[in-house]
Amino acid sequence: MHGLGTLMNVGLLVGGGIVGLVGRSRIRPRMQETLMVGTGIAIMFMSMGSVMAKMLQVNAAGSLDAVGSMMMIVSIAGGGVIGEVIDLNGYIERFGTWLREKTGNARDKDFINAFVSATCTVCIGAMAVVGSIQDGISGDWSILLAKGVLDAIIVCVMAASMGKGCVFSAIPVALFQGTITLLAALAGPFMTETALSNLSYVGNVLIFCVGVNMVWDKGIRVANLLPALVIAGLWP
Repeated sequence: MHGLGTLMNVGLLVGGGIVGLVGRSRIRPRMQETLMVGTGIAIMFMSMGSVMAKMLQVNAAGSLDAVGSMMMIVSIAGGGVIGEVIDLNGYIERFGTWLREKTGNARDKDFINAFVSATCTVCIGAMAVVGSIQDGISGDWSILLAKGVLDAIIVCVMAASMGKGCVFSAIPVALFQGTITLLAALAGPFMTETALSNLSYVGNVLIFCVGVNMVWDKGIRVANLLPALVIAGLWP
């Protein structure tokens, strides 16, 4: 069944978020803060490992070379310019504000921040793109199932420390991955191995930025960097 992977991913994410919310009342604010910082550090190291795996390669002399640096710089710089012009972060925040009102959470001051942070964490990355394409082309949902398990753990911890806004990140995940799955029959033939590698490379750089926001509250507008993924995917 095409699309089953996204359904399982969304179900696992929501389940993990609910578990985090149920346990939140039993966790002291100090521990919630530690959980959020700890999750941010874990996300940063996880993304750094993936970036280094793409960036560093052993040459014929046995030493390490850095590859893809220019692609990363151009993608992030160009994507940042495009993102700031169209203000993707603003769209996501306004959608979060609309969700907060419609779901009866108008008094939850952390709702929007939790929604945006969780959305940028679970929507960005090659697993979402590659898994959705694979699901759309062949009906193989194995990658999205693995992503769903990871999302469940991450959103569980984020919901326990940041609140119920994290659970609603399931909506952008469903829209994003569902759309890619539907378009996979057309997009699949154009997704070369190089394009997927570049997506993973730049995507993990953006995930690192999410971790920075969680640890230091730097306010990096990660959503405005999302067009970098398009540039990376098109890079020759």
